[in-house]
Amino acid sequence: MHMLTDVSAWKRICELGILEWIEEKKKMRKKVVSLLLAGTMLATMISGCGSTDSGKNETGTSESKNQTANANESGEKTEIEFWYSGGKTAVGVVQEIVDTYNASQDKYVVTTVTQADYAETYEKLQAGIAGGVAPDLVLLDKGSARSLSDKQLVVDLSAMMAEDSEFEESDYVSAFFEQVKDGSGKVFGIPAYGTTQVLYYNIAAFEEAGVDPASIKTWQDLGEAAKKITEGGKYTYGWEPMWGPDNLIDAAFSNGATIFSEDGKTVNINSPEWVEVWEAFRNWIHTDKTMAIHSGGQGWEYWYNTIDDVLANTAGGYTGSSGDQADLDFSIVGAIEQPAWKDTTSSSPMAVALTMSAVAASSEEEQAGAYDFMKYFTNVENQAKWSMSTGYVPVNLNVMDDASYKAYTEENPQALVPFNQASHGSVYPYDPTNGAIYDALKIAADKVEIDGVSAQEALDEAQKTAQAALDEALGN
Repeated sequence: MHMLTDVSAWKRICELGILEWIEEKKKMRKKVVSLLLAGTMLATMISGCGSTDSGKNETGTSESKNQTANANESGEKTEIEFWYSGGKTAVGVVQEIVDTYNASQDKYVVTTVTQADYAETYEKLQAGIAGGVAPDLVLLDKGSARSLSDKQLVVDLSAMMAEDSEFEESDYVSAFFEQVKDGSGKVFGIPAYGTTQVLYYNIAAFEEAGVDPASIKTWQDLGEAAKKITEGGKYTYGWEPMWGPDNLIDAAFSNGATIFSEDGKTVNINSPEWVEVWEAFRNWIHTDKTMAIHSGGQGWEYWYNTIDDVLANTAGGYTGSSGDQADLDFSIVGAIEQPAWKDTTSSSPMAVALTMSAVAASSEEEQAGAYDFMKYFTNVENQAKWSMSTGYVPVNLNVMDDASYKAYTEENPQALVPFNQASHGSVYPYDPTNGAIYDALKIAADKVEIDGVSAQEALDEAQKTAQAALDEALGN
């Protein structure tokens, strides 16, 4: 339906008011994209209705929310709309957990809308909030969730947790739960799962090149291994870092690099620790041609192209998410932790929590339902199921005592590689620039890995952009 030319929709807005029309469309489960496209036009459309009454009562509460409350009292389930993204396996597992949850209780029903990736989820969510058609629950990277929390657009769960006798923060891996708190102690979500990027190597490629995976103690070792793998001519590339800045950030952290100075006022992303790492990757890709990057495409296309190269014996290995394990054949590939950058440093790649947050624009009942599902998703049974099915790191510590999970990891030791790496991983620091520093690093990474620009030049430019954003954020 094209919202600008649909007369019946326009008449319905006039009859109900904007807020009630939005609620009606949500309940009818129309495509969210159509609603978002209409969002910028709603104010203009309503001006022609001849009335400014939006169906609110004297307290400013929408009558539709009151109707929902009345429906709840009569036994009708409250709908919780959930937006998330993931690979094909992850999407399927989420839906299985949602279906089980819906069947387990009669108070809430979770409906799902999948997005292309985390970035698209965040972008559409902001548009949805602005247009009044946001979901009730959303899966985001922690930076996006924190940014929304700073704007009071997602729910502070602290009060719910304090009143919930069944909730125990100590059940969660502290490295992950700390990532859903801001400096004041506000809890803007619950960690759904953890992820970290590990090394997936082609077993045959390493054997044919005479490389023992246990010998990869530094990134320099991996660089030499990539060279040996390509010398035989069978493999086009010895290694494929995954597209984006994360690989480069991981390696830089393992070289002692930091994002900020100790006082938090200076961006350090062009320091020698950064430049050394990024220049080495540029040389491996553009000079030695022993490494390569798949970039672009739709959604996760670049990701799967990278995986396919390794499984098809085109590349000797790649650096990828713990969540890739569900899509890999471990008769062909093995998994090891990321190494230190060099002998004098230690392995410190990022350990990242993906966050479920409740949207503040939802009703109290919808927020309560979102919170209830978050707890359900992170219970022992579902975290074990999630980790065994996808390879992502479980956030519930008690999973380690689960019999099925212990049996699984004994039979599939690669499943513990991400968990072990996360135990000594780095946490990407809070960015007060609302992602501007990461965006600058993303641009710089493309210049280095794809365009072959020198690391010093790319990072100097990124530092200037990032520093300006930080100064503005700090009011300097």
